[in-house]
Amino acid sequence: MKIKLIVCFVLLTNTFFGQRVTESIETKNIGTRAFTVVTPPSYESSPEKKYPTLVLLDGEYLVDPFEGALKYGNYWDDLPEMIIIAIHQNNGDTRFKDSEFDDAGFPSGSGAQFFEFLGQELLPYIETKYRTLPFRVIAGHDTTAGFLNFYLYKDNPIFNGYISLAPDMAPEMENRIADRLSKLTKPVFYYQATGENDLAEINEKATELDTNIKAIPNQKFGYLNDTFKGASHYSLVIKAIPNALYFIFDGYQPISMLEFQNKILKLDSGYTDYLIKKYTDLNAKLGLQIKPRLSDFKAIEAAIMKNKAFGEFQTLATYANKHYPKTILGTYHQAMYYEKTGNFKKALKEYQKAFTQEEVRELTKEFMLNKAEALKGKEDNPTEEAPTLTPTEAPAEKQE
Repeated sequence: MKIKLIVCFVLLTNTFFGQRVTESIETKNIGTRAFTVVTPPSYESSPEKKYPTLVLLDGEYLVDPFEGALKYGNYWDDLPEMIIIAIHQNNGDTRFKDSEFDDAGFPSGSGAQFFEFLGQELLPYIETKYRTLPFRVIAGHDTTAGFLNFYLYKDNPIFNGYISLAPDMAPEMENRIADRLSKLTKPVFYYQATGENDLAEINEKATELDTNIKAIPNQKFGYLNDTFKGASHYSLVIKAIPNALYFIFDGYQPISMLEFQNKILKLDSGYTDYLIKKYTDLNAKLGLQIKPRLSDFKAIEAAIMKNKAFGEFQTLATYANKHYPKTILGTYHQAMYYEKTGNFKKALKEYQKAFTQEEVRELTKEFMLNKAEALKGKEDNPTEEAPTLTPTEAPAEKQE
């Protein structure tokens, strides 16, 4: 399908938050439609990187709070960077025409046309022009929150995550959404939020939908419902956005001190396997391409040292060489294995290899050569019990 790009104006904003580009396209059935694309700060500096997408209905007023929440979460490496597509709908009664449905509760008229435009014209255009990953999230508020649920009616939903804020639902939607979620084979994440002080008809339907979803056995989808005490139809939005994003991207975060203490340290073995599984599952769940964080390697090193599971340094070294092949990281872990098992001559040679490798954070050439120097003249003693050392760095909360 050919889409003609007609530029009404292009607004580039070079800010701490990345770039904003406002574009318009001439659609097949609903005239000219404007939208704003927000690319993350790393978009220009990382030309090989691809990003998940976030489609915002009611884009004019939802773009700022969503962008702010993503920026804050990404600063702490808690949330991934995303490409935001904020659709303009607040011109007259546009948002209501876009969300039109019939008495049976299905998209009709201009609503059906907008439904097709988003999936068949806008998304292909975005994914042709921008570097996107096949992980899409859609969000809306009241009327548009109700509308986004229609995408779950399809046998193969085009979105992976749904953020429904105070939804004004079409007839039977509180039953149909639960039914569709129960039959989906593709994993999705569904978030709904309401405010205690919102309209009764909105909250009643949302409550019924919540009850229906929670009754589904053997759920293969992610689901979270929030009801904010004292929140109005409008104030709930700013409360819900961080919760929604952290829910959808749960597990994306680096290993925290709580995870380290309550999960990793309690393992009898398999510390490196824990790290491998964390990133394998995360990439499969979100369709992302996340490189294991250096801080997470440090956390696993700390667990190995504390529990004297020195043999695991070898598998950790292999995993490090896979993802950081030209760096000191894998060499350091292999050298640690030799040193802690009393093979000091092999450890010395490993530490010396760092002279030709790239430095990684505190693993500098000087650090590695000092480690080698300390082992010179030390006789091998493989049966010697390795001393207990306290790691110099606990699991980091922020990736540098």
